Amino acid sequence: MEQIKLINIRNVSDEEADGYKIREAARAIVFDSNKLVALLHATKTFYYKLPGGGIEKGETKEEALKRECLEEIGCNVKITGELGLTVEYRKEFNLKQISYCYIAELVGEKGVPHLEKDEAEEGFETVWVSLDEAIKKVKESKPIVLDGPYMVTRDLALLQSAKEKIKI
Repeated sequence: MEQIKLINIRNVSDEEADGYKIREAARAIVFDSNKLVALLHATKTFYYKLPGGGIEKGETKEEALKRECLEEIGCNVKITGELGLTVEYRKEFNLKQISYCYIAELVGEKGVPHLEKDEAEEGFETVWVSLDEAIKKVKESKPIVLDGPYMVTRDLALLQSAKEKIKI
C-alpha cells in the first residue's frame, strides 16, 4: 500500500522511533448511495475524524475495518479499494501508528453506533457530508485532546488524497 503521509509533528528521529510501540489501524472513507462521506464528530473535543481504529490480534486489516465501521458509525460496509497508508510518530505516547486506509461503501441501512466509553465521552456523532465538506470540517477542527493534531493531519491527508484519486 502506498504511503500518503508521514506525520512527525515533534521531529522524532529514526533512532527514537525505533523504540516506540507500533500500533496498526484500519480506516475508511465510507460513501453512502448519495456519495456522502461518514465522519465522526467529537462534539465535546471539537474535531472530526474518519471511522476506524486499531487492528486486534488475529484480525485482518479488512476485518478490523468492518468491525470499526459497525461500532463507530453503525454501518456494514463493503471495501471497494485501497487508498493508502499514513505513518504517525506520536512522541507523547512513544507510539508509531500505521493507518491503512480504504475506500468503502455503505451496505444496507445506516444503523446505530456502539461506541467505546472514551468515544461516547468525547460526544461522537456520525455525520454524512460531501467529500468537499468532509475536507472542510476536518481542516477546521480545533481538537482539545492530545492526539487530536495527529488525527486531524492524518484524516485531512487521506480525504485530500481521495479527492485527487476518486472521480465523484
